[in-house]
Amino acid sequence: ALSIVYITPMSTDHPSARPALPRPPVARTVNVRHERFGTSWDDPYAWLRDPGFPDVTDPEILAHLAAENDYLAAATAGLQPKIARIKAEMKARMAPDDASVPVRREGFWYHWAFRDGAQYRTWFRRALEAEQPEVLLDEPALAASLDFFRCTGPMPAPDHRLVAYATDEDGSERFLIHLLDTGTGNTTRSLATGTSGAVVWATDGRSFLYVELDPSLRPFRVRRHVIGAGGPDPVVYEESDPAYFVSIGRTRSRATVTVTTSTHVTAEVRLLDPSLEGPLRLIDARKEGRWYEVDERHGTLWIRTDDAHPNFRLCRAPLSAPEPANWEEVLPGSDERYLLGVDCFDGFLVRSERLDGLDRLVVAHADGRERPIVFPEAVGNPGLGENPMFDTGTLRLGFSSMVTPPTVYDYQVADERLEVRKVQRIPSGYQAERWRTERLWALADDGAKVPVSIVYPKDFPKDGSGKVLLTAYGSYGMGLSPSFGLQRLTYLERGIAVAIAHVRGGDELGRPWYFAGRREHKRNSFTDTVAAAEMLIRDGWTAKDRIALQGGSAGGLLVGAVVTMRPDLWAAAVADVPFVDVLNTMSDPSLPLTPIEWPEWGDPIRDEAAFRTILGYSPYDNVRPQAWPPMLVTAGLTDPRVGYWEPAKWVARIRATRTDDAPLLFKTNMGAGHFGKSGRYDALDERALVAAFILERFHTT
Repeated sequence: ALSIVYITPMSTDHPSARPALPRPPVARTVNVRHERFGTSWDDPYAWLRDPGFPDVTDPEILAHLAAENDYLAAATAGLQPKIARIKAEMKARMAPDDASVPVRREGFWYHWAFRDGAQYRTWFRRALEAEQPEVLLDEPALAASLDFFRCTGPMPAPDHRLVAYATDEDGSERFLIHLLDTGTGNTTRSLATGTSGAVVWATDGRSFLYVELDPSLRPFRVRRHVIGAGGPDPVVYEESDPAYFVSIGRTRSRATVTVTTSTHVTAEVRLLDPSLEGPLRLIDARKEGRWYEVDERHGTLWIRTDDAHPNFRLCRAPLSAPEPANWEEVLPGSDERYLLGVDCFDGFLVRSERLDGLDRLVVAHADGRERPIVFPEAVGNPGLGENPMFDTGTLRLGFSSMVTPPTVYDYQVADERLEVRKVQRIPSGYQAERWRTERLWALADDGAKVPVSIVYPKDFPKDGSGKVLLTAYGSYGMGLSPSFGLQRLTYLERGIAVAIAHVRGGDELGRPWYFAGRREHKRNSFTDTVAAAEMLIRDGWTAKDRIALQGGSAGGLLVGAVVTMRPDLWAAAVADVPFVDVLNTMSDPSLPLTPIEWPEWGDPIRDEAAFRTILGYSPYDNVRPQAWPPMLVTAGLTDPRVGYWEPAKWVARIRATRTDDAPLLFKTNMGAGHFGKSGRYDALDERALVAAFILERFHTT
């Protein structure tokens, strides 16, 4: 039997005064045993996955998830005043009338704005000669009867008379495409269903491409919709390999349309005439482990590829003859420079790159001149904003750092001048001088130096008495940038430091850093996180009972693996929509992401080494009798990326085997998917719960 779990201020409330809570839910077990490569493993909670997913209708499953939610509500009843206070703080930091800086698209300016108190954006556009904007899309009205709503925003045809937009109305990321006729004001709803949400218009505005999802929610087929045509939309391309996802795009110059099929590490690109008619032209067939992508300028394709160096090189080739035999190297691969992207404009290119671990933007002029864009801070997160116009001398840029709120700039290319267009407004007040930020280094067991970014109050103690929230991700080559976090102020204003461990599996130190944390090297992501925590403890930033760990999705896997390895380190752990049933998920190719994920994690069906590697760290399969830190785990019922059953199974197994009575709370968002609630204020419910949980374990009001 498990002891009662209490979530009340330990410093002020004696246990005898706490109200008794219901017992945590107990999930029944079913004897399910798998065997492969001479090894068997048990899956006693496999029944928690509804075979009808993405539709979940099984009464027993729904009842179990509801019981967990009821238990969480009872266990956090005493925390409700704190949660409400934290949510109010978070809301006070958000500008109620926040708006974007208008972006020019041919003869119109487009922007969005929140009407005071609205959960969703309203989209506007204004003709260049007009004084007042017109309402284009009213998201609050579109979302009025829905529990979940997400909108891509307007995607105008070249003549701007027709505007497509796509909506996800249940969190499953199955987008519906709608078409607005701005001349009549009429909207054709659900023109295409079960799509990725992307739209690429033909140059004449009479047709567009979209990507269809298969029943497993994989983007696999490109169709062309002709305005006003009857019958099924013709297929332009269909991908037969479930390991490859399909995406569509158009070069900024509008010279060509791209159809890309890719995994996380392999890509091939086909070109289509911008009229959307005629055959697809394959640039080069896929080669496992080779990525390439293209943009176009004045008849020349610019190709970013990792065929010769993991940090990518830049090549060019004629649009009329784009085959690799015609690729001419312009910028070689480099151990020091990691080429992140190349964007083409009429008179110049913009390279996004990481040099010695620091992000920067470089303008490369047609005459060979190169000019790095100099921001007020060297360390931060610079990036291109929305720049739809090809013929322009002004770039829309964005920048933030651990202490600098997101700032929108216009960069005048000719005279290399930055103009501030917007600084994120924080109505409750913000003083950057109150905080300090540093780049620290942790030494991993194998000698690797792991960067750690930290932001903290300027009077933060370094005698071991400080409190630190550590976050990490470490997958898919998606690095965590040292950027601003608005709700991070919840911790900073209470004297708590926030650190980001840039562990292997991300790309913070280039693609080799990514490769050193995937597949057979995945354990490095976890041991790097432990090394970061131990460094923070050793160097006086914090202590074992004063450090918390948080991560989501693949970062939730990291949390699960790390707390299994080192449960003693953490005052609290939060795993948001965690990918914790790795072996079973990677063994089920019917799931939407499994085949495309094999290059990331390995294929445990056919590769014995991959099987044993995954079995060695998969959190669900490594639950054992032990004491666990206080934990909060979340899931989304319609989540297509991490099935709700993964965290549900993990929590159930921990409950059945644990040797302690530390808090273990599990919340399933019954009306949302991977990213939680959709309204900008409703989303604060979950963030406030997480913050209150962590602060409670820190004994902080």
